[in-house]
Amino acid sequence: MSNQTALDQLSVNTIRTLAMDGVQKANSGHPGMPMGMAPAAYTIWTQCMRHNPKNPSWANRDRFILSAGHGSMLIYSLLYLTGYDDFPLEQLKQFRQWGSMTPGHPESELSAAIETTTGPLGQGFANGVGMAIGADYLAAHFNREGHELFDYHIYAIVSDGDLMEGVASEAASLAGHLKLGRLIYLYDDNEISIDGNTNLAFTEDRAKRFEAYGWHVQTVTDANDLQALAAAINAAQADPRPSLISVKSVIGYGSPNKAGTSKAHGEPLGADEIKLTKQNLGWPSEEPFFVPEDALNNFRACIARGAQAEADWNAKVAAYAQAHPELAADLKQWLSGELPAGWEEAMPVFPADKPMATREASGKVINAFAAKLPMLLGGSADLRPSNNTYIDGAPAFQANSRNGRNFHFGVREHSMGSVMNGMALTKPLIPYGGTFMIFYDYMRPPVRLAAMMGLGPIYVYTHDSIGLGEDGPTHQPVEQLVGMRSVPNLTLIRPADANETAVAWRVAIANRHAPTALALTRQKLPVFDRTKYASAEGVTKGGYVMSDSPTGKLDVILMATGSEVSVAVEAQDALAKEGIGARVVSMPSWELFDQQSPAYRAEVLPPAVTARVAIEAGVSLGWERYVGLQGVVIGLDRFGASAPYQVLMEQFGFTAANVVAKVKGLLG
Repeated sequence: MSNQTALDQLSVNTIRTLAMDGVQKANSGHPGMPMGMAPAAYTIWTQCMRHNPKNPSWANRDRFILSAGHGSMLIYSLLYLTGYDDFPLEQLKQFRQWGSMTPGHPESELSAAIETTTGPLGQGFANGVGMAIGADYLAAHFNREGHELFDYHIYAIVSDGDLMEGVASEAASLAGHLKLGRLIYLYDDNEISIDGNTNLAFTEDRAKRFEAYGWHVQTVTDANDLQALAAAINAAQADPRPSLISVKSVIGYGSPNKAGTSKAHGEPLGADEIKLTKQNLGWPSEEPFFVPEDALNNFRACIARGAQAEADWNAKVAAYAQAHPELAADLKQWLSGELPAGWEEAMPVFPADKPMATREASGKVINAFAAKLPMLLGGSADLRPSNNTYIDGAPAFQANSRNGRNFHFGVREHSMGSVMNGMALTKPLIPYGGTFMIFYDYMRPPVRLAAMMGLGPIYVYTHDSIGLGEDGPTHQPVEQLVGMRSVPNLTLIRPADANETAVAWRVAIANRHAPTALALTRQKLPVFDRTKYASAEGVTKGGYVMSDSPTGKLDVILMATGSEVSVAVEAQDALAKEGIGARVVSMPSWELFDQQSPAYRAEVLPPAVTARVAIEAGVSLGWERYVGLQGVVIGLDRFGASAPYQVLMEQFGFTAANVVAKVKGLLG
């Protein structure tokens, strides 16, 4: 190993042996990447990265992302060795076991020491772009001359697989455009994938690709050259562009028979090979999970350095408070994680004087809340005029305007979702992102991960049904509503009018521990007169009696969401003229409704009333839980068509007349 002291070599090999032992004990995992990239990780964590193991949530810490999350024993070993309390040695011995802190891929919801949940390749890469945006926004908002409170970097180890995934290309393009110089990514260029040599499918010049994106690109020809690694990282820190350092490594380094082959990628080395590997590395013990005292002391020096770094920062904050007391008060409030007092009072109330599309109402609500919430920021995937996501009077976030709150994500829905996750991980930012609801499918992986991590991004999905009309079935979402409802911990809200939209936004902003999706219309909808109909506050309960039976008896329950609520109301009036008593239940969020008490749900949907009709311009799957075996669902179990939306609604049965006919059929 070139340019290493004996202590460096011992420390690097400690990472390697812990990784191979953890995978071997679990009889499952990926030892090769940690073994090959151990010198790079050692250099980052002990020489370059500013972190405090005793406070993993320190606001100005450098971030580290293991985007190649399959090599998770690398980060678990580093967390143990540098002294993070959640990761004692016993946890490494429980790798991939039930209830451990060391699952197969890193999960941020288990510990603040894990910056983001990775594993699906490319996601960590794109999360880092969002973290860099968040860091630059914090710096622009709070830093003042002579008082640079936020100056941290985002480090990552990325793999061939990360760079192959399209989401990484989307995110890299955006990062280059925005000149996100806080990004320092070390690319594990080991030329091996599961199938074999990367030449099987991955032969472009990666360095030139990233240079074309506008990145600063360097190459370290030997992963074991610590001086070259440190010099490359130092050069990256000094460059204003995002940096990619291509590190030529050997997967499974040290293994006599498997190093440099796909056999070292995703399976235990085996007891015999581990014995040979430890001999080859000059390891002093065959005992599993052996950690030399000198190596541990070397790593644990990070504790004192980290404590001092945070103490120095706290002194900066104290001086900042003297120079800028109002900003310091804001900083304290931001770092508390609590939203500013009275923010809810900004919620607008819409009069029932003229119809309004819920996407239009959403834009007005965004602007109302943005005035009270400077941590609310977002944009759309090249659909700003359609999604109504712009904060009026605020600049766009660009390379020359880091204080911008409006984001142009470009036609990059997948990376928009992943970048939003990185922004949401920058507490207390509240990111939102808009696109047509049909393109939820393009960004489903980061939505799923946001739900898993307990993050609170807000998705603005407009053009939410066949109501978008002439664009036709390629752009008309049908199965997307039930798809979102199937994601654990994702709250979907499909408001019926402008005032339900306002409450939906308030619920979404308050929900800081789970993502929220808003399904909004392109077409105008009536704004209900809330002196006649129940308050839109019912949205907070997910479902509520919007209009009870006007006949004094309850024969049937009409349930609907979004644009179809007005159809239910019209049908209620028509049924009343025929002596049939119908209750209209607006059901904007199944998730919120299911969280209510059994007594409340029974009050809204009395079990004795079995005649029930659900109306929603999407697939019918799932509504049976509310309509029961005797109920009827007016849904759309086929793809749409191209025509004016009024024609489509009539042709597909989303009319009061069809609802009346279905009710009569139910009641006999």
